[in-house]
Amino acid sequence: MNKMRQKSELLKSCIGKNKKLSGLVEYAADSIVSKTIIDKSAGTITLFAFDKTQKLSEHTTPFDAVVQIIEGSAKLTIGGKEKIVSAGEIVIMPADVPHAVEAQEKFKMLLTMVRN
Repeated sequence: MNKMRQKSELLKSCIGKNKKLSGLVEYAADSIVSKTIIDKSAGTITLFAFDKTQKLSEHTTPFDAVVQIIEGSAKLTIGGKEKIVSAGEIVIMPADVPHAVEAQEKFKMLLTMVRN
């Protein structure tokens, strides 16, 4: 199944239906799995599943990003400051501020990118 069709199927599975977020993305050994739910000009909503020790190296984005941890916990570094964020917690990574994500354990997160 191609990537565009997968996105369409995931979006369709959520429209007008309640879904458990953690069940919409699965872990893969030694990997980071991402599934885009919505990709619009106003922003994106993407689910991630990080296997233990996986990470996104430090980078910046031109838009604010809201991270919601769904399962487990993660170490986020934002502007050089480290913080542990756990299931049920939320943090905003501001635009143009360097940030990184590291899995201390398996975890899942929902990332909402808000474009200007």
